[in-house]
Amino acid sequence: MILEPGNGGGGESGGGGLTEYIVHHLTHNVKQTALGPFHADSWLIALLLGLLASFLMWTQARKATAGVPGKMQAFVEIVIEFVDGQVRDAFHGDRKFIAPLALTIFVWVVFMNAMDLIPLDLPNALITAGAGQETAHHTFLRMVPTADVNTTFALSVSVFFLIIFYSIKAKGVGGFTKELFTAPFHANGLFAKIVLALPNFFLNMVELLSKPVSLGMRLFGNMYAGELIFMLIAGLFMSWVTFLPAIFINAGWGIFHILIILLQAFIFMVLTVVYLAMAQEHH
Repeated sequence: MILEPGNGGGGESGGGGLTEYIVHHLTHNVKQTALGPFHADSWLIALLLGLLASFLMWTQARKATAGVPGKMQAFVEIVIEFVDGQVRDAFHGDRKFIAPLALTIFVWVVFMNAMDLIPLDLPNALITAGAGQETAHHTFLRMVPTADVNTTFALSVSVFFLIIFYSIKAKGVGGFTKELFTAPFHANGLFAKIVLALPNFFLNMVELLSKPVSLGMRLFGNMYAGELIFMLIAGLFMSWVTFLPAIFINAGWGIFHILIILLQAFIFMVLTVVYLAMAQEHH
């Protein structure tokens, strides 16, 4: 979302126009480490949102009563029942770990996605008020962790390792390894098994690796596109002629984006549960 029209250059971009404005807002706060560049803004905001979500859920759990619940408790119970229902439909094994995992993913991703509804120039305005215009112009802060491919792939890689864990838990190391070389093309003779071992292994690896890639790229692509559209709408605020139409366009896209925020969190959660359920199936 956008705060206000610029002076022809767009927010803090000075006189650089919309291109500089977008480039500035798409630049991460990068810290150099021994392992390479590190996006400090995505990591910090994701961590704070995760702690905030955990704190809110914990406070409601502590205040939960068996009588008539308050509004916040009722809302939390609706979310928990909704997530548990989705897990129950997709995962038919022991849900003691899967249901809390799904709830954590859904709530955390919703919180991270919702940062896209914060006005684009609000962080810069706060930095300007505290440190001055020059400091603000050279300070980069991406507010949407899920619009960073590093964040979404970190989540999806974690799911990938859980898929491997549940596959080995259900089938054993030997059964999991055997399935990699004997499915989906089954053969009876020894020679046929040897011939089909490599194609089976290749197809199984493609299937395994495509799961984290699809999870990470789907969430990243939708949130990055939503963030970019907000920035493009900002160009309409740079002129008083297009300022009024921009208000309605920005409001409409913001309302529609709320659906995207919730939908993408739901899809990520459901696919995670489905992938873990598939990991326990024997071929």
